[in-house]
Amino acid sequence: MHHHGYLWTGPKGRFDQEALRRPPHPEPPPAGSRPELIQRYREVAAEFPTVDLPPLETAYWLVKPRSLVRGTWEEAKEAASWLGERLAEYAPRFASERERDTAHLARLVNTAAEQLRSGADVSYGFYLERPSYLSLAAVTCSPNRANTELTCPVA
Repeated sequence: MHHHGYLWTGPKGRFDQEALRRPPHPEPPPAGSRPELIQRYREVAAEFPTVDLPPLETAYWLVKPRSLVRGTWEEAKEAASWLGERLAEYAPRFASERERDTAHLARLVNTAAEQLRSGADVSYGFYLERPSYLSLAAVTCSPNRANTELTCPVA
């Protein structure tokens, strides 16, 4: 078991493009469906695996390009430490003063270490100034407990 780190930051409007953040339905629209529905399904099926947007389900980071992996760690503590470093880096830009609190951030890192040690994934999101958004994730790999069918992006 190991862990991969992911980071995305960008305009809140782009983050809100939920159709590109969820995997396409396993079954395409039935024959005879409206052409725009079929076209939209094809677009999502083609774009979801390659778009850099954070998936709605954290485990689906594993289907994204390996170039999006920001780090890989064997130990949960190391992955949680990376999350902590990113939190400290972005905290001055957090829109909420409460989220900038160092004790709050330390609790997030400790919780992340516990979750990753148990084989779970960790995902944090923060509104930044200018309406931007920060998404941080550490995903457990080989296997992923939430979706055992997903394969390691760096194997």
